[in-house]
Order: sequence, then C-alpha cells, then structure tokens
Amino acid sequence: MSDQEILARIKQLVEDERELRAKAVAGDIDHVAERQQLAQLEVMLDQAWDLLRHRRALAEFDEPVDDALPNSPRQVESYWQ
Repeated sequence: MSDQEILARIKQLVEDERELRAKAVAGDIDHVAERQQLAQLEVMLDQAWDLLRHRRALAEFDEPVDDALPNSPRQVESYWQ
C-alpha cells in the first residue's frame, strides 16, 4: 500500500465519519449504534495515521517503506497522546 493509498483511505474514513454524524443529527441512527461505529472509525483512522507515520520515518532513514505494517488496534490505542 502506497502513501497515496493510505491518504485516500484516511480521506474515506473521515467522509464516513461525517456521514455517520449527519445520520445521527437527522435521527437516522440510534445513539448506541453511532457511538459504536464512531469508535470503530476512530481506531481505523488511528491505524492508518500510524502506518503513514511509520512509512515516513522509514523513508527518512532510507529504509524500505514497504517493511511498515499496520499495528494492531490494541497497540495503536494504547499510545500516549
């Protein structure tokens, strides 16, 4: 997966989040479902950003960027903010 593909994935996830929030405002989705889906989207976004940062760090040190693999949701969500 290239950086451009990761950025496109991030863009799509952000759009999905906007659509979900719009559905919630319109009352087309219940609060519990909204929160669950938002939590899933946030984890996927965190994973995508983490992978992109990892690839960029490898590139900075002339390492093969394709060696970067997505970290698990558990690992990404345990990072200190």
